[in-house]
Amino acid sequence: MSKIRSFMKHPRLALTFAGIIFCIDCVSVFLAFCGISVLSRLGLVADGGLPCIRLPLFWIICLILGIILAGIVSVIPNGPVNQLIDATDKIADGDYSVRIDFKWPKDLHHLSQKFNDMAQELGSVEMLRSDFVNNFSHELKTPIASIQGFAQILLDRDVPPQEQEEYLKIIVKESKRLTGLATNILSLSKIEQQAILTDKKSINISEQIRTSIIALDLKWAEKKINFQFDNPDSEEVYAVGNEELLQQVWMNLLDNAVKFSEDGGSVSVSASQSETTIDIAISNQGEKLSPEILHHAFEQFYQGDTSHKTEGNGLGLTITKKIVELHKGRIFIDCSEENWITFHVSLPMQ
Repeated sequence: MSKIRSFMKHPRLALTFAGIIFCIDCVSVFLAFCGISVLSRLGLVADGGLPCIRLPLFWIICLILGIILAGIVSVIPNGPVNQLIDATDKIADGDYSVRIDFKWPKDLHHLSQKFNDMAQELGSVEMLRSDFVNNFSHELKTPIASIQGFAQILLDRDVPPQEQEEYLKIIVKESKRLTGLATNILSLSKIEQQAILTDKKSINISEQIRTSIIALDLKWAEKKINFQFDNPDSEEVYAVGNEELLQQVWMNLLDNAVKFSEDGGSVSVSASQSETTIDIAISNQGEKLSPEILHHAFEQFYQGDTSHKTEGNGLGLTITKKIVELHKGRIFIDCSEENWITFHVSLPMQ
């Protein structure tokens, strides 16, 4: 019954299969009949070797048998194809939970596995897209609401100069937050579209780190943070990559270290290289991170500080990870017993 229902779903497909098989059957019978006729005329086959029935009746019987055989055989390949068509229709309608399972033959089993892998990947991408849109909307709405609210207060009533200054500072701060969010979104979009690293050259990583520390001078000086840059044997560390992107990596990690350091704390940076890799470690003293934060730290819009006391939009580490991976490197975090949080970056020498 299932095979009949499968036939009824897509009759054109079934009839096409049946037509192909029927044509093959007819051609085979015709060639066989012609062969016997030729052999008979050459005297290689006795008259008794030919069909003892008239030619029209012979063809009618062949046609009937061909139609029956074609109808039966066409159902076999039509079933899996119908399942694949139905599953594809569901994927097109947004149902990524659909799965197919062809047991045999081996090629169809391989096809069903690849189809299921594709459906699972599409479902994951759709989930990420949905989460991204929701998180982005939330991050965008908060500063806009603050700017709108305080601007409206300044317009609707007389506000003492001291309060005006306070409200304007908040507006400026939220405007900067929006600008930072937009910049990070554009950077993330640009990096995600890159499959091949461009503008590669030899880069002095040690110099880039020193430049980043100087650029963040106001932030770490305000918190009275002590910076330590350990460069073994005073050797400069070099790597091959995109200068602009790698500079962004060190800026993001150092800014993150300063942001989550306690006042009067320390930030330690070390750079070393071997025959195959260069290794950078950026550490800061701060509150011990929970396993959940360590697990989700590189996800888009994820912020371990749920109180939002620190500035940020949860995209800096995501961008950093994607840049490192674009350079065929790896990045990970560990947390020591003394509350030292360390970001390790390893890049190939190339």
